[in-house]
Amino acid sequence: MVGAALLLLLAVLLYNALFSFSYSVGPNYRNVSIDTYINITNALPEILQVTISDPITLSAGAITYIECNVSTRDWNGYADINFTDAYLYHSTSNPLAADDNNTHYTDSNCTVTQQGGYSKNFTCTFNVTYYALNGTWTCNATVHDNSSINDTDWNTTTINSMLALNISSTLLDFGQMDVGDTSANETLNITNIGNLDINVSLRGYGATEGDGLAFNCTIGNISIDNERYSLNSSHTWGQKVPLTSGFQPVQNLTITKQDTPGVLKRNTTYWQVYIPPNPAGECNGTIVFQAESAT
Repeated sequence: MVGAALLLLLAVLLYNALFSFSYSVGPNYRNVSIDTYINITNALPEILQVTISDPITLSAGAITYIECNVSTRDWNGYADINFTDAYLYHSTSNPLAADDNNTHYTDSNCTVTQQGGYSKNFTCTFNVTYYALNGTWTCNATVHDNSSINDTDWNTTTINSMLALNISSTLLDFGQMDVGDTSANETLNITNIGNLDINVSLRGYGATEGDGLAFNCTIGNISIDNERYSLNSSHTWGQKVPLTSGFQPVQNLTITKQDTPGVLKRNTTYWQVYIPPNPAGECNGTIVFQAESAT
């Protein structure tokens, strides 16, 4: 019995020596302490933070580049972080919806901006059109490691409402006219370049705001009510609406926001001027178009 116990003790001591494990026995083997061991070969990637500017104002009639910054970590080292993708979507959409300029954008391979140690940072970029819906948007990011394990996190922002319009020409030129003449129709197209449905208000002035003039001339002037507009090309000058010095809404004119790439939402106004006695020379004036919310 003594020999067997001695052999067992030697075997335990040899095992501990080979594997560098500690081993201790309490008095009369009442307790025995051993080490435990495990080797974790793949740690999970983590998103530490998602940041995005808030609020965001889009650029009228243009693309706005919105960045979503994602900080990630992997205890296997930054090289184990494979890539990060992200979705930017409106509250009426969801991460897995199809891309749509109104409600959903995707960056399938965000750009690495910094890496080292256990960390890797990404910037996800979305080219957002001017007619994207206003309201709450979410940047939802997912980090992937080399073992196809991932982690997801998100943050929200607000895209502001934007009332914006553009006019087809910077000059409404009635050309050469004589006193007593009424011009032919001149057209101006109004395009909605914001993200809300709009109505349009108009006012005019000759030299200074509120001067009651449509044109200030080399000699004399032309009063404001002699310049008129309509949405109907067949209306005569007498049937058209006189321009005013203060903002007045254009009746029955609502221009919806754009919702399809390449399909602009616009309407056409038709303008005429009557030349009363007795201005002369070159005449200049200003028309102010202002977008108003249609809701």
